[in-house]
Amino acid sequence: MKRRIVMSMLAGATLLASTLLGAAPAQSADVPAEFGSDWHDPVTAAPPVDKPSGRSCRVTLAEAQFRDFTPYKGTYTPPDGCGDRWSKVVLRLDGKVKGRQFDRLGYLHVGGVEILRTSTPEPSPDGIEWSVEKDVTRYSDTFRGKQDVEMLIGNVVDDTYTGVIDVKVTLTFYAGKPAATPDKVLTLGDGGTLTTPRNSERILAEVYATGSGGGCEEFWYLAVPDSAPYSCQAGDGPYREVQIKVDGQLAGIAAPFPHVWTGGWSNPFLWYVVPGPRAFDVKPIEYDLTPFAGILNDGRPHKVEVSVVGVPEGQSGWSAPVNVLVRQDAKRAQVTGKLTRLEAGELANSSTYTAGSPHRVDTGAGHRLTVAGYVDTSHGRVTTTVSRTLANNSVHRWTDGENVDGLDATWTDDESVTVDGRGPARTTATHRTYTMNGTTTLGDDARLRTELALGDRAAVVESRGGRRTDWYRLDDTVTGDATWTTGVPRDQRHAVGTTSERYRLYGSAGCYDRSLTAVQGVLTEERDHC
Repeated sequence: MKRRIVMSMLAGATLLASTLLGAAPAQSADVPAEFGSDWHDPVTAAPPVDKPSGRSCRVTLAEAQFRDFTPYKGTYTPPDGCGDRWSKVVLRLDGKVKGRQFDRLGYLHVGGVEILRTSTPEPSPDGIEWSVEKDVTRYSDTFRGKQDVEMLIGNVVDDTYTGVIDVKVTLTFYAGKPAATPDKVLTLGDGGTLTTPRNSERILAEVYATGSGGGCEEFWYLAVPDSAPYSCQAGDGPYREVQIKVDGQLAGIAAPFPHVWTGGWSNPFLWYVVPGPRAFDVKPIEYDLTPFAGILNDGRPHKVEVSVVGVPEGQSGWSAPVNVLVRQDAKRAQVTGKLTRLEAGELANSSTYTAGSPHRVDTGAGHRLTVAGYVDTSHGRVTTTVSRTLANNSVHRWTDGENVDGLDATWTDDESVTVDGRGPARTTATHRTYTMNGTTTLGDDARLRTELALGDRAAVVESRGGRRTDWYRLDDTVTGDATWTTGVPRDQRHAVGTTSERYRLYGSAGCYDRSLTAVQGVLTEERDHC
């Protein structure tokens, strides 16, 4: 039995309380004793993208089969019949694959702008289908003109890995009251330079940062200092931080999300039906570069660099494409300003190895940055202050031969953005927490067991003049326990596994709370809790 389930990403704090509410729980299905040759299509508990009613227009962006590392190239033309200002633009990827294949990472560029970064599920022999939806309204400026399209999901097809990844991607444009979107969407030029419009009054950068490629940086959170006997060593240990610089000055810091792709932790049976958080829809890291507008608005190109702290010199494995979203002052030809404050704390990073049985690495790390600046706009002087504090604490334990390998880790990324101009100051405070707690055990009988819990949490409060005006909390938790026999043909693995997800989102806009459970590839529970 096959059923397509839409994967989606929350595109902001607004959520209709009626979304998926009131649905009856799924009936229990017959659960086999172990995984067979077919299983339920991938599913997530995340809410679908809310779509406006009324007139809409659909455009096909890409339609391709990926067998190797040759990108699909095409041309995008704006839709007819829905104008050039839209209330919402929704991307949808429909994919299918069958046979045997690793998880693969992919991207989609329109006019050089990265609008989607995704990974793929691993297929059953009989084949699976899946879908991803994403609100891409923020890229409306890009969609107003004819553009080149490039998409790649790098793949290898041979006598062993037979899965050809077949995808179709569309954009649906909804007419109606135009959404408030950036005036310009820019990419970096040759040499990593950025030239902004001279009347830019707000500048945001987004970075789709992913550690991938099959090497140690795909599992960067398990890295240990060079002194420790482990298969992935990295100088100072597992701490990673994504930094953005403007003309060599530190402009933003962020904690990367610890993605677990669908082959992660040596156990694809955890992820066949329920993937880890963000696996199919990678969220970009966002940096508010508005304090640097006074520097960037001089009409000259400026160097913008993204780097990942902690990666050993010369080692690859990270991708970090940059988009820049700009709002302009329509009543000024040039907006001037000044960077008034740049205070970077000392980057603390302690990763201590203790020999024994098990071996152990304790990591404690963190960093602080505050930047502030003003712009003189047609509606007065506006000062933007951005403060960000990062922290990472983890304990990594493993035995000789790594037959037992476990991690208990927490990352926090706290950010405050205050905009002070006409009227009371507006502040958005965001507290992000990512967690990973799991153990992989390989027994003498070659049975490999993985127990793992992943958490993606955020609390956001918006206030004006010190009074709260809006808020929401997100808690996306995935837990799993799966076992299979290694070193044998696929039909002799005797795999069993249970994976559950609960996605909770509540706040001033309403409540969404949904849970799923899959056992041996069968979806046994779909439940709404609000």
